Amino acid sequence: MRAPGAGAASVVSLALLWLLGLPWTWSAVAALGVYVGSGGWRFLRIVCKTARRDLFGLSVLIRVRLELRRHQRAGHTIPRIFQAVVQRQPERLALVDAGTGECWTFVQLDAYSNAVANLFLQLGFAPGDVVAVFLEGRPEFVGLWLGLAKAGMEAALLNVNLRREPLAFCLGTSGAKALIFGGEMAAAVAEVSGHLGKSLIKFCSGDLGPEGILPDTHLLDPLLKEASTAPLAQIPSKGMDDRLFYIYTSGTTGLPKAAIVVHSRYYRMAAFGHHAYRMQAADVLYDCLPLYHSAGNIIGVGQCLIYGLTVVLRKKFSASRFWDDCIKYNCTVVQYIGEICRYLLKQPVRETERRHRVRLAVGNGLRPAIWEEFTQRFGVRQIGEFYGATECNCSIANMDGKVGSCGFNSRILPHVYPIRLVKVNEDTMELLRDAQGLCIPCQAGEPGLLVGQINQQDPLRRFDGYVSESATSKKIAHSVFSKGDSAYLSGDVLVMDELGYMYFRDRSGDTFRWRGENVSTTEVEGVLSRLLGQTDVAVYGVTVPGVEGKAGMAAIADPHSLLDPNAMYQELQKVLAPYARPIFLRLLPQVDTTGTFKIQKTRLQREGFDPRQTSDQLFFLDLKQGHYLPLNETPGPGLLRLLGSRCCSSM
Repeated sequence: MRAPGAGAASVVSLALLWLLGLPWTWSAVAALGVYVGSGGWRFLRIVCKTARRDLFGLSVLIRVRLELRRHQRAGHTIPRIFQAVVQRQPERLALVDAGTGECWTFVQLDAYSNAVANLFLQLGFAPGDVVAVFLEGRPEFVGLWLGLAKAGMEAALLNVNLRREPLAFCLGTSGAKALIFGGEMAAAVAEVSGHLGKSLIKFCSGDLGPEGILPDTHLLDPLLKEASTAPLAQIPSKGMDDRLFYIYTSGTTGLPKAAIVVHSRYYRMAAFGHHAYRMQAADVLYDCLPLYHSAGNIIGVGQCLIYGLTVVLRKKFSASRFWDDCIKYNCTVVQYIGEICRYLLKQPVRETERRHRVRLAVGNGLRPAIWEEFTQRFGVRQIGEFYGATECNCSIANMDGKVGSCGFNSRILPHVYPIRLVKVNEDTMELLRDAQGLCIPCQAGEPGLLVGQINQQDPLRRFDGYVSESATSKKIAHSVFSKGDSAYLSGDVLVMDELGYMYFRDRSGDTFRWRGENVSTTEVEGVLSRLLGQTDVAVYGVTVPGVEGKAGMAAIADPHSLLDPNAMYQELQKVLAPYARPIFLRLLPQVDTTGTFKIQKTRLQREGFDPRQTSDQLFFLDLKQGHYLPLNETPGPGLLRLLGSRCCSSM
C-alpha cells in the first residue's frame, strides 16, 4: 500500500544527497521527488483524500475508548450511568409511545425500573438469574430489562415473532427462571406452555387478550404498583464486563442463537452511533425497530439511557405513518434497518413527507440502488449507514455519507482498528492461508470475509460470543493476523475500494457459483426489486441434479398475480449479465421476512423448484426459446434432463 520500494529509494537518495553536501531542504525536496516518482504518489493521493475522514474516525474511537475507561475505573454499569442522566434531567421526556401517545419522563422510567428491581428481589430472584422478556416494543419493555439489570439479573429478549418450536427452543436454551410476556403474546405462550418446565414462573404485563389470564400466571402490573419505587438499598456488585442481557440472532439460517451483551458492549455500540453521527442532547430519535434487536434497543434506546435523548417508540414499523410521526414529535433522527427505506419509497408521494425536521437516518441495509433516491425524495441530509452484528467486534460506520458504503477502515493507519478483509473459498467460505499459515489479506477491489482481531482485555475488541459454547467457537479463527492470535469471523463478504471505503457484498452462503461466475444475490435482488417497483424479492441458488454449480432462483411477491415473467425477462436482459439472470421463478403472495426486515430464505431454498413442495406458481427459463415456461410437473429424471439442457445451455 505504501510502496515500500519508493520509500526505501527516497531514504537512500536523501542520505546520498546529504553526504554530497547539499542542504537538508534540497535533499528533502529531491527525496520527495524520488518517492513520488517511484509510486509513492498513490499513497499521497490516498492521504489527501481520506485524512479528514480518518482523523474524525480516530477522534470518535479515542472518545469512546476514554469514556469506557472512565466508567470501568469508576465501577459503573448501564443502570448507574442512567441514574446520572435521571439526576441531570428528571422531568425531560425519555420515552414516547407513538401508538398510544403515552409519555414517560426520565424520573418515571427510573421509578418503574426501580419497582421491577425491588419486586423481583422480593420474590426471591437473585443477581445472575435469567428472566425472559416477551412483549412488543413499548416503554415498559425498556423499564423491565433495565429494572432487572438494576437487580443484577439478566434479561433474555425474545423475538415477538417466535412461535411454537423456535419459541420453546429459545426459552429452553436461555436458562430463564421466569418469563414476562405481554398480554398480546398470551396465545403464543399458551401454545408452548406444555413444553416449558413447571419451575418457570410466568408473569403477564399489560392488557389481557381474549384468552384471559393463563394458568399458573401472575399479573405483573398490580404487583409493580405495590412494589417500592425507591432505589435499591444494596446495589449488586456488577461491572462493565458483566452480562447485561441476551439478544437472539435473527435466525435467517436456522434456529436463533442467544448472543451475550455485556454492559461495555451496550455502551460501546450506543456511544459509537452517538459520536460518529454527531447526535446532540436536543435530538429526538424515532425508533420503530424491534426492541428485542440491537439496532432498536442499543443504537436507539441507548441514546436515551446514556445520553439523555428523547426516543419515540412505535411497536411496529408503519410506512404510512412514518413521516406523520416524525412531524408530530419533531424528530430529528430516524432509524432504519433492512428493507424499511424501500418500503417508504413504495408509498405514494405526499406533500407532508418533506415537512419533517429529520436530518439523519441511521441504520444498516440501505441498498445502494435506492440511496440517493431516498435522500432526494425525503430531504434527509445524511445517511448514517453502518455495518455490525450484536456480537461482532468489527463494526464499521459510514461517517461522511459516501453513497453505498457501510463504513471504512483507514488505509493510512490500518492497525489502529485491527479489522481486515481476508480471502476465502467462496463456495465453502473456508479461510485461505499463505505459506506461513496466516490468512491472506484482500487487496482493494477484492471481495473477502470481514474479520476482527480479538482482545478480551479491550472493550472495543472483545468477543463475548453466545450462550452456546459450540456456537461461539465456530465464530473464532486462529492465526489470522499473526501466529497464535484469535479473530472473530463475521460471516459476511465485503469489498474495499482503494480509499478504504467498504461495501457490503453478501452474507455467508448467499453468493453462489453459476457457469464459472460468482452471482451476488444482493445485487440481483436490488435489480429485480427496482424493476418491479420496489417489490419484495428473495434470490438464492438451487441445485439442478447433473449440472455443475447452482442455478439462480428468484421468489417474487405477486399477491395479485399481475407479474408477466416474460415482460420482466425482456428488461432483465438489459441490466443483468446472462449468468446472473434467474433460471427459476417462484411467484408467491408475500416473501417472508424476519422481525428485523431481512429477507428469509431458508424455507425457500429447502423447497427449491419442486411443485410438490408448494402451490405457488413456478417457472423455468428456456434459453433456447428465450422466455420463461411454467413448471407444473414434478421433476422426474426426464424433466431434470430437459431442465439441464434447456436452462443450462451455453449463454
